[in-house]
This record gives sequence, C-alpha cells and structure tokens, in this order.
Amino acid sequence: MFLKPHCLPLFITLFSLSLSSCLGSYREHPLHPKPYHPYFHTFGVSNKPNYPTLNSADLFNYNIEIRTSAPKIVNVDAFGAKVNGRDDSQAFKKAWKYACSSSQRATLVVPKKKVYHLKPIDFSGPCKSAISLNIQGTIRATVNHSDYERYEGRWLYFDKVQNLRVEGGGIINGNGRTWWENSCKINKALPCKEAQRAVTFNECNNLIVASLLIKNAQQMHLSFRKCVNVKAFNLLVKAPGHSPNTDGIHVTETQNININNCVIGTGDDCISIVSGSKNVRATGITCGPGHGISIGSLGARKSAAYVSNVLVNNTILSGTTNGVRIKTWQNYCDQQKPCPKQIYIYYINADQVSAVRVSNVFYKNMRGTSASRVAMKFDCSKSFPCRGIFLQDVALRPQEEEQEDIGKASCANVRLSYRGNVSPPCSS
Repeated sequence: MFLKPHCLPLFITLFSLSLSSCLGSYREHPLHPKPYHPYFHTFGVSNKPNYPTLNSADLFNYNIEIRTSAPKIVNVDAFGAKVNGRDDSQAFKKAWKYACSSSQRATLVVPKKKVYHLKPIDFSGPCKSAISLNIQGTIRATVNHSDYERYEGRWLYFDKVQNLRVEGGGIINGNGRTWWENSCKINKALPCKEAQRAVTFNECNNLIVASLLIKNAQQMHLSFRKCVNVKAFNLLVKAPGHSPNTDGIHVTETQNININNCVIGTGDDCISIVSGSKNVRATGITCGPGHGISIGSLGARKSAAYVSNVLVNNTILSGTTNGVRIKTWQNYCDQQKPCPKQIYIYYINADQVSAVRVSNVFYKNMRGTSASRVAMKFDCSKSFPCRGIFLQDVALRPQEEEQEDIGKASCANVRLSYRGNVSPPCSS
C-alpha cells in the first residue's frame, strides 16, 4: 500500500556524493586479491587518492598503526575444533573467550585448508586488548534453520569489540541456498521472514576487515552498525544474481568508513548506505551482478533519516539492474505490490509532498550504457525540490545497438547544474 503523503516527516540531507564511474557491458571479475601478512603492511599510506574539490582529506584519517610486538596466537583447533563436518561452535566460543580475556594482544587463528561448521555465534566484547581473527581456512554456516531461531537475523556477530581486525585470505560461506529457496521473493506462497546476516559488526570502533572471500550469505553479507573508524578492503563478496536480499556491504549508523578495492556481485545492492551514516567513502569498487550502489532505503515507518558526506569514486558497475540510487520509502511497494523495474544510471526518488530533502549531490566523469532508454531519473518532492545536483562530464547511451545513440533523462522538481559535457540532458 502507498503511504499517505501528508504524514511523512522525513528529511534527508546528503552532502558531497561524488561518483566517478565506468559503466559498460559485463566483464569477468578480477581474481581475489592475494592474502597479505596480517601484521606487516602499509595499506592506504602511499596511495592516498586526491579529491581536491571535495576536501576528502578532511573527512578521513589515514594514520595507520604499524604493530611490531608479537601477538599471542590462539588456534581454534587447540580448543576442540574437529573439522569433521559437525558443529565447531563451542570450540570457537572457547577460543574467542580465551583470546578476548588476554591482557596481551591476541590473534585467533582459523587454520588454512580446513572447513569449520558454525551455528550462530556471538563474538562479544569488550576485550582486554586489541584482537585479531585471522581466517585462513573456511568458516561455513550450518543449514538447519532451527539453529537460528533465537538469534534475530544474525550468524557471525561481533558486538562491542574495539580495535578488531578480521582478515587472513580465507572464506566465510553463509550456505544461503536453503534460505533463498524459502524466501517469499522466490516462492510467493511462503510468508516473508527475515534471514540471517552473514557477518555483523555492532558498535565496533577502530575496525579493519580485509582480504576475505565472503559468499552465499543467507541475507546480507557484511553489515556495519553503529561503528566508527572502519577500513574494509581487498574483499570479494559474491552470491548468485537471483539470491534475494543478499546485499554485499550494508552500512547503517556508521561513521568514518573507508571501503576500498572490493569486488562485489550479489542479488541485491552491492553497497547500501542507510540512515545515520556519515563520512562514507567507497573507492575502487567493481559491482555486478546486483542492484548497484544505493543510499537507502530511507524513511521507513515515517522516521527521519540522515546521511551525509558520501564519496563513491573509481567504480565499475557492470551487469547491474541499477546504477547509483537514492531511495526512500515514499513510493512504498512490497511483495503484493512490487516496484516497477528500474534500470537507471542515476536514480533519485523523493516524490511525495513535503517528504524528502536531498541536496548537494555531485556526479562526475561517468560514461557507459544503460539497459533502458531512461539513463537518468530525478523524481523529487514538489515542496522540497532536490537542489545542488551537479552533473559534470557525463556520457550515457542505451545499451541496445538498434536504439538511438542518445538516451533520455527524466527530471522532476530538481535544480541541476551542468559542467563540461553532459549527455543526455534533462528535458524539463
């Protein structure tokens, strides 16, 4: 059902969303980055990008701590992990408790060339010292749905752990196929139920997640909630394009997060950024299949929503159903009344009266093709038009060869500024 437009107290402020992308036909994903040594590295120091027009250096802190002292090594096998296809959850819980209680910096090791099966597990803090989880082997979710009944949509859950690193070049496998098959989006005769997020970080500050393959999540793959100072890089996130609600990286109420050099192909948004998030930067992202990169959905249940200081740069979107979107709940749709298919390079929807305020959004250096004639769509509120929307050096055309060389732009209640060459231009 549609929400009534006169009762939507939703205000969204968006600042400095800059996108520099190449959009084209499908290409094979690059190989997963090679694992790096977990303690001797210099990521992000010598390759600091330069965004002079956005003053991004003011938004993100590039100071990296170089650790020299040896950590205490804690091996899950020493706590009873059997690698026999049965549940290893208790061994992981004991190993985590031991490592977390250490007054010395500790590294919990999941050995390579081994597969461990886990039920839902909470890795809780606070810990006495900085802690690392070094996943060299494979962690796989159990498939019995009854294992998850008490865990409210989560599988691997890191709660209030500060100065945490999760890395190692290994695999996290959500074993999500049985969940997808029982989704109401796949089988509309079934009731809609929330599935598990594969990996969730809740209130974890000074966090690093790197050099991992995360695949086939039950629902979202990697979720950051109420975290501050996060670096996520060298990640390969993948699931089939038909898998429902399998967002790659989900950011909510999180500040100062840097997502870099990631390849993401799933059945939903490659990256989704929702309310309460601030200072979000995504660079060097390859996205597809999936639904593109999205801010939102925002404003559920008539709530206020705020997102600010988002930068997306040096990104390839290939084989996605959408490009980049700012989504709200104003044109609400569900399983009984599905949304019309949207295939746009840019998409802003905020068309209910007095519902949404979107401002200061910058699209720069974009080229490629759109699967529909409408390559750009800005559908904003009549009472609060989208303002400060800048388009610079944009060249988009329909994908099909028999279509005209120039696509279309649909623009309502938006104040646009053009710089350089922009095609297609707005007709209204």
